[in-house]
Amino acid sequence: MKYRQRRDEANDSIDISPLIDMVFILLIFFMVSTTFVKDMDLDINRPEAASAEKASNDVTRVYVDGDGAVYFDNEPVRLWALQGRIRDALSQTTEKNVLVVTDDGVAAGRLVEVVDQARLAGAGHVGVATRSEAGGRQ
Repeated sequence: MKYRQRRDEANDSIDISPLIDMVFILLIFFMVSTTFVKDMDLDINRPEAASAEKASNDVTRVYVDGDGAVYFDNEPVRLWALQGRIRDALSQTTEKNVLVVTDDGVAAGRLVEVVDQARLAGAGHVGVATRSEAGGRQ
């Protein structure tokens, strides 16, 4: 007796719907798990430093543009109000670090005032962003 294999024409294709579902699940996972860095759209020329280290993405950022204007949370803020705003932001995070992103043309006195306000607000470490600082435009 000879056995013949019957070929079922309907089962010749592969069902790829589980594969498509898995690709969408992976896409959603990577989109949710990606961290985004909030960097203001200011035209800042950062100073250079030979001892620069990469900064964490979880730091609180304060921006000082070339004219000496201070920005916090994408809004301009007066220097006398900066301490309270930083204190509020630091109370909501576990990292008590502040990064001052400043233009290289900012007067040293203005930079010291901003760093002083950050320290008075309770920041553990205050750093100044340079060109090789991570998480922002270069």
